[in-house]
Amino acid sequence: METMVMERAKIEEIAALLRDGKLVAFPTDTVYGLACVYDNEEAILRMKEAKGRSELKPFPMMVRNVDQAKRVAVCDERSTKIMEKWMPGALTLVMNKLESVPGYVTNGSMTVAIRIPDDSFVLSLLELVGKPLLVTSANLSDHLPGHDDKEVLAQLDGRIDAIVRGEAHGVRPSTIIDVTQDEMCVLREGPISIDRIKYSLKGE
Repeated sequence: METMVMERAKIEEIAALLRDGKLVAFPTDTVYGLACVYDNEEAILRMKEAKGRSELKPFPMMVRNVDQAKRVAVCDERSTKIMEKWMPGALTLVMNKLESVPGYVTNGSMTVAIRIPDDSFVLSLLELVGKPLLVTSANLSDHLPGHDDKEVLAQLDGRIDAIVRGEAHGVRPSTIIDVTQDEMCVLREGPISIDRIKYSLKGE
């Protein structure tokens, strides 16, 4: 199949594709992302295949706001404060998932990686879809993420259903911090340092 190239103005059609279990790539505030709805097991399996390998790690999840995050993850006082201060932004928090979230969503893991993107188009798309999206970098396994639609299509054309024309706003993926333990742990360095986050929690 040939991947459809779509304009941002077709956002309602793009949202409908996602709700229907399709795979869609779009630019974000960090790198180009490849997405599917979080609760469609067949779409998740297709996204793993599109990447060219069986992903052992679960896909990160994008949500519209803190309230939506609380519907899928255990958000304690500290993680809520971090989300309210640093999200939307280039930060991903690893939290314990709620029991109501099926195991296939997190590849059997008891945790889920949550991010609220700092991108008006993606936030609007999340609102139209009405549920969280699983979003991974739009590239083949062991390849660099594409910066624009042409670079992404060079890797994924025919493997995904649609791509939104544009350019990603950043060059680095988000910072990933595990907040499931008493001591927060950095899993991936990114634009936002853990020191800044810890400082902000002091209320200074």
